[in-house]
Amino acid sequence: EVAMLRELRQRWRSYKYRFVPWLALNLRRQRRTLRYVPESSQDKIIADEDVFETLLKTFKALFINDFSRQADILALLPEVRCQYLELLTVQQKQSKVNSCNRQDQHVFTPEEVLFNTLGFTITRHQSSLLSAGTGVFVTKGVVPKGTVVSMYPGTVYRKHEPIFFQSLGNPFIFRCIDGVLIDGNDKGLSRSVYRSCSRRDQLGPFQMSDESWLTATPQNPLAVGQYVNNCSHEKAANVCYQEFDLPGHFPVELKQYLPNIVYSHDIESHLRCVVLVTLRDIKQGEELFSNYYTVVS
Repeated sequence: EVAMLRELRQRWRSYKYRFVPWLALNLRRQRRTLRYVPESSQDKIIADEDVFETLLKTFKALFINDFSRQADILALLPEVRCQYLELLTVQQKQSKVNSCNRQDQHVFTPEEVLFNTLGFTITRHQSSLLSAGTGVFVTKGVVPKGTVVSMYPGTVYRKHEPIFFQSLGNPFIFRCIDGVLIDGNDKGLSRSVYRSCSRRDQLGPFQMSDESWLTATPQNPLAVGQYVNNCSHEKAANVCYQEFDLPGHFPVELKQYLPNIVYSHDIESHLRCVVLVTLRDIKQGEELFSNYYTVVS
């Protein structure tokens, strides 16, 4: 019995940092850390165009780094293929890779691509908060204020879509201002639902989303935002969540790096994404902390 109580206590200490009722009971204590938004339209730390450009830049770099495995996609997009060949040639010259044969292209890890593109890397590690479980750290470089530092992955549920069973004991459900929910759990039923929806939407060689965030080695290194812990009096928030609707003209060949998928395939609307934006400069070795919920007054 003592061992069971100890296990339950340990689970609660880790779970409470993402548990809605626990946060609600502690709103008064943490009032200074809450960000009030007069209108949902003002819930923007940076412009949507800046979010779009960061994702585009990062995904293009990942695509070029993985160029040798994109043959099936590029065969169907000849104009796009020419554009990427030009970008690859420029990259090879800049990186001093003495190779005329593209088969000899040096392949970086996703973390190295992120560092080469945005100047930092982030990684999941044991949180610096006592009993808070996994956290997210800047492991290399410096992240300037107003930078997209991570993404919140998961299945996107519109209002009234069934999420009851997925939500049971699930601390990774993020609620957007308009009631849209994102299930960022990478285990159990949530994992199965995401994989099913992702494979449902695949069009030939074109993947409409990324499943690798469900593993220990995501091909999109930004897709670890669900593990960012809530701030406390000792650990002030240094990032904030920002909602972003992916525009319809987002390049189809880059959707393979999107860590989100809609639950209902028949809904014709823009894909909801949530990114984490830095509130100040964050140095190497620092852990990311955020408030989970924006209070719309």
